[in-house]
Amino acid sequence: MSRNIKWRREFTGRGLVSLCGMAIVILTLAISVFLLVRGSETFVTFGHSVSEFLFGMTWKPADDMAGGGKVGAALFIAGSIITSMVALLIAVPFSVATAIFITKISPELGRKVIRPAVEIFAGIPSVVYGWVGLVVLVPWIQELFHLPQGQSILAASIVLSVMIYPTITSISADAIESVNPKFLEGAYGLGATRWQVIYSVLIPAAKRGILTAIILGLSRAFGEALAVAMVIGKMKAFPTSLLAPAHCLTAAIASDMGGAMDGGELNAALWSMALFLFIMSFLFIVAIRLIGRKGQANA
Repeated sequence: MSRNIKWRREFTGRGLVSLCGMAIVILTLAISVFLLVRGSETFVTFGHSVSEFLFGMTWKPADDMAGGGKVGAALFIAGSIITSMVALLIAVPFSVATAIFITKISPELGRKVIRPAVEIFAGIPSVVYGWVGLVVLVPWIQELFHLPQGQSILAASIVLSVMIYPTITSISADAIESVNPKFLEGAYGLGATRWQVIYSVLIPAAKRGILTAIILGLSRAFGEALAVAMVIGKMKAFPTSLLAPAHCLTAAIASDMGGAMDGGELNAALWSMALFLFIMSFLFIVAIRLIGRKGQANA
């Protein structure tokens, strides 16, 4: 093969890869601009303030071009935050414990059985989680706590915790496996027990990777719509307890966007919710990048 043909093939391959990379960048920028334009209509076109949207307690936007309604989305924001944080509190201990078990306690069993099972969990569609939660978990919570209905923040949090469990577990396991074995050997050489090594050496050494896993799990939980909408109750009221039904941003967008008048105040307010979710996702990504850079700097 002549050098000219090799050069053309290399140039073509490099050009295709560069083109695909640029396409992703352009698509991301286009989505950002689109959300910024549509999400700002609530404040620019209909004259609402950002503080009203973020902290207002009344959600009654008008489904027309005239506007004049209330766009307080605090109850949806609170529902999303509380549900996601409770899901993290449930999922993180189980995820980190599983990651430690499959990497350091029983790696053979973890490699052959537990890791494939965790990967299967990650591939299950959201609607399946929501349906199981609706027909199994919701009646169980209703009967256990003697509630008029089982749809609640607790039900949504449990469903979300199961959904984010594979993400946190897999990334935490990778972080633990990347710890330098010499750290562990040194601790064992000083007479430390296995649990002392795990608690005092392994987890601190892998904490940045574990934090990254937790943030990715939080991002997944914050952006989940279908499964949460099926079990949270979709009540437009500020959440008062874990057993109370509530609403969240993603469920509100999924249930109301299809019937909202295009260009109306309700439609604009829903796009503002989508913009808020996009900004939160961006902040999660920034946090992950900062953690990664700090870890590289300390390496």
